This record gives sequence, C-alpha cells and structure tokens, in this order.
Amino acid sequence: MQPLDWVVIGVYFAAVLGTGLVLGGRQQTAADYFLGRHGLPWWAIMFSIVATETSALTVISVPGIAARGDLTFLQLPLGYLLGRIGVAALLLPGYFDGTQQTAYQRLERRFGPLARRTASAVFLLTRALGDGVRVFATAIPLAIISQWSVPAGILATGLVTVVYTWAGGLRAVVWVDVVQLGFYLIGGVVSLFVALDLAGGTAAIGRALAEGKLAVIDPTFSFTTTYTLWGGLVGGALLSAASHGTDHLLVQRLLAARDLRAARRALVGSGLFVILQFALFLLLGTALWLAGSARPELKGDELYPTFVLEQLAPGLAGLVIAAILAAAMSTVASSLNSLASASTHDFYAPLTGRRDEQHLLRVGRWMTLVWAAILVGGAMLFRDRDTPVVVLALSIASLTYGALLGTYVLGGWWRRARERDAIIAILCCVAVMTPVVLGWPMRLLEGLAWPWYVPLGTAVTVTVGMLSSLIGRTGRT
Repeated sequence: MQPLDWVVIGVYFAAVLGTGLVLGGRQQTAADYFLGRHGLPWWAIMFSIVATETSALTVISVPGIAARGDLTFLQLPLGYLLGRIGVAALLLPGYFDGTQQTAYQRLERRFGPLARRTASAVFLLTRALGDGVRVFATAIPLAIISQWSVPAGILATGLVTVVYTWAGGLRAVVWVDVVQLGFYLIGGVVSLFVALDLAGGTAAIGRALAEGKLAVIDPTFSFTTTYTLWGGLVGGALLSAASHGTDHLLVQRLLAARDLRAARRALVGSGLFVILQFALFLLLGTALWLAGSARPELKGDELYPTFVLEQLAPGLAGLVIAAILAAAMSTVASSLNSLASASTHDFYAPLTGRRDEQHLLRVGRWMTLVWAAILVGGAMLFRDRDTPVVVLALSIASLTYGALLGTYVLGGWWRRARERDAIIAILCCVAVMTPVVLGWPMRLLEGLAWPWYVPLGTAVTVTVGMLSSLIGRTGRT
C-alpha cells in the first residue's frame, strides 16, 4: 500500500474512536449502557441495523455472486422486507409491553426462566462462534490488500472496536455504525464507478443485459436452486423475522428506540435500505465482470479484494480497506454489546439476585471485555483454516434461527405449550438442523438450498412443541 492509503486508514480509525467516545456519552446505569437511555433517533437505529447485519463477508462476497452469476440474489432482500413488516406488526408490540432488557425476557413471561436462559444460551453460543469466524474471514482479504498478517488484522479489528464499545455502550455502537455505514457505501460507490470506467462507461451495461447478467427474478419453485422468487420471499421473510424479531443482536437496537412507532420506522426502513445496499454491491459485481476482473482462476470472494489491489489508485485503495474494516467492526461492536447484555441480564442478574443498575453497569463492562477476548481468541484459532470456515460462518445462524423463531410462534399461537415443550422443541430443532446445515454427523437433505433452512427449522420447532404439549397436562398460559 501507498503512504496515502495509510493516511486514509488512520483518518478512519480516528473518526471511529472520536465518534464513539464523544457521542457515546457518560454511562450511569446498565440501562444507559445496553439500551442507550431509550433516546436514540429512529433513523440512527435504522442505519445501525443495516450496518450490523452487513458484515465484511457481505461486502466481499456479494459482488462475487453477481460477477459469477446475475442479480437474482436481490429476491432474498425482498423477502427480508416482508419479514420485517411482519415483525413490526406482530412481535414488536410485545417488546414494548413493559420494560425489557433482552429479546428473551418475554419468553420467561410466557414459559418460564429456564426457557429464557435456553434461548439466550443458544444466542450466545451461535453469535460467539459465527462472529469469531467472521473476524477471521475479514482478516484474510485485509491481508491480501494491506499486506498485514492475519493475526494483525484480527487484533486491529478487535482492539479498536473494544475501546469505544467498552466506554460508550450501545449509544457509541449505534453512532459509530452510522459513520461506518457511510464508509463502506462510499467505498462501494467509488469502486463501482472505477470498474464501469474500465469497462467503457455506462454503454457497457448493454452487454451485461444481453448476456443475462441483469436478470433479477427467477419465478421457478425449487428447493435446490439457491436464488428463486419463492425461496427469496418465503425463506428471506422467515430469516429476517428470526434475525430481527428474535436475535438480541438486532432486537437490542429496537428496544433502544423512544417508542414503538420509532422502532417500527427503524425496522421497516432498514428493510428498504438493505435492498438498495444489496443492489449496489451486486451491480459492483456486474461491473467487475464487465471490466474483465472476474478472472476464472480467482474464487468469488477474491474478486473484489483483488480488484482493489490491482486497479484502485492510492488513497482509494485505503478508502476501500477502511470500508471493509467498517463492515467488520460494526458487526463486532454490536456482538460485544449484545453478548454482554444477554450475559448480564439473562444469566448474571437472575442467578445472583443482583439488580442494582450501577453494579450491573460494571458487570456489563467486564462482560464486554470477556466476550472481546473470546471473539478475538476464537478468530485466532481459525487462522490456519481455509474457505470452508467462511461457509461455516454463514451457516451458523441458519442452524438456530428456526429454533428461536419457532419458539416465539409456538408461544403466541399454541396455548397448550409449556416451558418443557419449548425447551424440547429448541433442542430437537438444533439436533435436526445440524446434519442439514453442517452435514455432521451425516448429510441430511443434501441439496436443500440454504434460504429454506429457517423455514424448515421453524416448522420442526413448532411441530415438536405441539406434539410435546399433547403429552401430560395443559401448560401455563
């Protein structure tokens, strides 16, 4: 990299730390630290949701999908929007009924404390595993572009992130997410224009159209084709309902809104915004193909980083590196704060009986450091692995989202369900989905496209819970 690239990266780090430390403010209680005093504007929460769900893997991988194929991936975010509308209408009112610190507190009201801790434990385990691998995977393209070592990339991402997350809590995370969203979107737009210029300008788009590279809709119904209209609408809707309605990583932001109306605007607005964002990075992939940068010897995830290394001028390359760091750090910061929140409120407070807000603030900060060590340490353990680790990171969420969403559906729709039934349903779903998603200890339903994982897991959870509830007495309502 050129000296100007390092200057751009340095400015980015300074902007992140300054924004987080200044706008995070002084935290007085655990509610301040984990829920931003319920005073964050809806538009900042909306941008934070988008930045949080956009990991560096998304920024790197989505252009490769379009460069190797077409734009049919866009059918998935269309389903995302439908799922968020459903969450806004059906699930969000329950989160604003009384005071809630985590997404799983309402399960305790419906089923009991053990159901809450079981769901929270599922969240903690899968979030730690998935984001630890994401940190590792992010360090690989950073190493390609910047010549850093993989461990150096992991440490840089983790150390800078933990500083403002530890000091400013959720307010710092949200406001830094707004800055980081701007960085990686600017990086994508700049890369798109450079690639189009190399391809001969906008006139080259006609060639992409003639080759079918701009196709968006595939109306066929298939359980094995990855990107179809029905798979996108059904699978995308349930995936989004699970992630934005039951995953504390994203529900935490909605709980920080001023009221239900603000939370709904943030949630539905994020669904609209994420469609535009995916369109940008997919069109970037098409532009890479037009520019001749989709070389067959490169893997899909290598196309964008290699383009940055070979084609972008000094300063612009540093901007894109900062964009990749932005996407990675927004995910890590959100994970640290949500993991610390769930650990403090779902486990420490009820098991110790300590409810003092100042004490829980101190515990929450310690939990942030503990989870930072776990994520960075987990990423280091993966440093000698290859591409399947990235596939594992993208599959972990699908392993358990069906169980979480199914539990909420079971509790709201099937009144006979008891705490025992909910726990059995969660465990059975994870047992069934492990061979489906990971192929371990045996391959089950081989060939099933991954957008159908969450619908399958949800169906398994609801079915098992209903059958379990028919055995013995009627449960609590």
